[in-house]
Amino acid sequence: MAEEEHDGASPREQVLEACRRNNTELLQGVIDGLVNKTSDKASKKRSHEEQVADLLNNSVDGIGNHCLHLVATYGSYEVMDLLLDQEGLEVDPLDRMEKDTPLHKAIRFVNELPKAQWDNGKLFVELLLDAGADPRVRNKAKLKPAELVDPRNLELRKTLQKGEYLMTVGANELVNNEEDDDDRAHNSASDSE
Repeated sequence: MAEEEHDGASPREQVLEACRRNNTELLQGVIDGLVNKTSDKASKKRSHEEQVADLLNNSVDGIGNHCLHLVATYGSYEVMDLLLDQEGLEVDPLDRMEKDTPLHKAIRFVNELPKAQWDNGKLFVELLLDAGADPRVRNKAKLKPAELVDPRNLELRKTLQKGEYLMTVGANELVNNEEDDDDRAHNSASDSE
């Protein structure tokens, strides 16, 4: 039986194929297979989530596309949704060729859609943004995803600009809140002159 497990595609190859073909059953089967293997070996130190994240984050095709790059390139919405539900998944890996993030690839995918389908493409991009994809990352050509958007697709451009703003303000807001907390902790009536 162990020999049969080694015949055929590896888990990494199956993940990549599921991403290309929007095959949620194949992807879920690979994930469940990892869980079943690890649950039999109580001595394993890594959790199921860590093993799944490790497989997904290290599943890269021959030209350097990670699994999220593939789902974004092929518009595999259902598989993307399943991938983004996995703990520890890296949402901003860079591909080897263009140093694109999955968000860059998603923009290129949307640009190829007929104008009547741009709203569907926008939902695809919003899914990545909601998962924490950073629209401020520049690729090898020094372009952010918003700079790749078809100039006629104003809604998608606005969505990315809003995402950039929220990432920038959110980071600054976090810093400001921490500084305010420090100020409150250190400022007392006895500290005043």
